[in-house]
Amino acid sequence: MPLALIVHGGAWDIPDDEVAEHQQGCRAALRAGWAVLERGGSALDAVEVAVRALEDAPIFDAGVGSVLNRDGDVELDAAVMQGDTLRSGAVAAVRRVRNPITLARRVLESQVILLVAQGAERFAESAGVPLCDPAELIVERERRRWEDLRTQADFRTQDAFGAAREAKQPAKQGDDAPAPRPSGPPLEHPGDTVGCVALDSAGRLAAGTSTGGTANKLPGRVGDSPLIGAGLYADNATGGCSTTGWGESIMKVLLAKTATDLIGAGYDPMAAARAAIDVLGRRVGGLGGCILLDPRGRVGFAFNTPRMAYAYRAEGADEVVGI
Repeated sequence: MPLALIVHGGAWDIPDDEVAEHQQGCRAALRAGWAVLERGGSALDAVEVAVRALEDAPIFDAGVGSVLNRDGDVELDAAVMQGDTLRSGAVAAVRRVRNPITLARRVLESQVILLVAQGAERFAESAGVPLCDPAELIVERERRRWEDLRTQADFRTQDAFGAAREAKQPAKQGDDAPAPRPSGPPLEHPGDTVGCVALDSAGRLAAGTSTGGTANKLPGRVGDSPLIGAGLYADNATGGCSTTGWGESIMKVLLAKTATDLIGAGYDPMAAARAAIDVLGRRVGGLGGCILLDPRGRVGFAFNTPRMAYAYRAEGADEVVGI
């Protein structure tokens, strides 16, 4: 079975001066995960290693460098899923774990699927996952962005995404009804959720997603990233997917499951990714992106934001890094 691995570093309006660092981070994560596959490691191992590399890169909204919520704290979500067994593990709203993807892996190995907040951190201690000082996760770039948001004139009227919304009339029903207008967070705010999908030599798929959420979010807000079917999905019978973008819209259309089901319906991965993102935009006015692998190791990705950082490699081909 051919090896394949793809990573993403978020879909949003990535500034020009951050492009190179996003590409470098994705390339490093790709190579870290690929080394695991080349040594005969499992897809799940490769996903964990690749996502840890992204969490450790301060440029991304995952692990160190994550955005701050309204209280000025970092809250992290992550999940992993195996395509052969459909087992999964997820954590949400954790504040004292540097690599939540590893904690999600430990949850996968337990008898539960999703743990949150203090319960997840207590489990981390029992599972041997080290805790950290929450201040270690905050970088000066995100502290400044949080302070800028607090001084904006519309601060008091911002919703859970930190974005002022205008009241909109429901769209007319029917084939000629206009597509919903994107109503998510402003694209200038970071949305660097990270993720990985891998295929190993035994033909097993795995997917993982990790995030710090959205800038200036309500404390306790959980997006799509740790939710199976929304932020990620892996099934050896169809494909593996990790998503990124406006979480509330991604959850409404179960973007990851939608994308992998399209592969199962006969779409090649690139066409499936594009069709899934079309559903995201057309049905709920959502903004985001996704990465895909099918059981043959074919790659797919798509996004409807100005940029999405990504990198991938399939056995017998050179690595590709894009944005």
